[in-house]
Amino acid sequence: MSALQPVLNRRLVLEARRRQPDGAGGHVETWEALGVHWAEVKPRRGRALASDALPKAVIPVDIVVRAMAAGRPGRPQADQRFREGTRMWRIEAVTEADQGANFLVCAAREEEVSP
Repeated sequence: MSALQPVLNRRLVLEARRRQPDGAGGHVETWEALGVHWAEVKPRRGRALASDALPKAVIPVDIVVRAMAAGRPGRPQADQRFREGTRMWRIEAVTEADQGANFLVCAAREEEVSP
């Protein structure tokens, strides 16, 4: 976030995970769009993770959006995600960015599978 006010120049879609029956006694996960937020995306320090399948680059970011009242359906929450085209950021935590509660900071991470 800039010193005075964030630059909300990225159009991100907020999505929530939904479980739906698969017809065979299990379920499938889908993502439902909850709304659009104009945001500032600020990268933090990234790291590489080794996994059983493919190595991943984990890129933590702070995503700043305009504040919304707690409990409103479009307010970001942990375990939701932001999407911009094919890029996705999983939200880990949400807090007020300033004393006046004008903005929210969403601590999130983007995971990219390494080639």
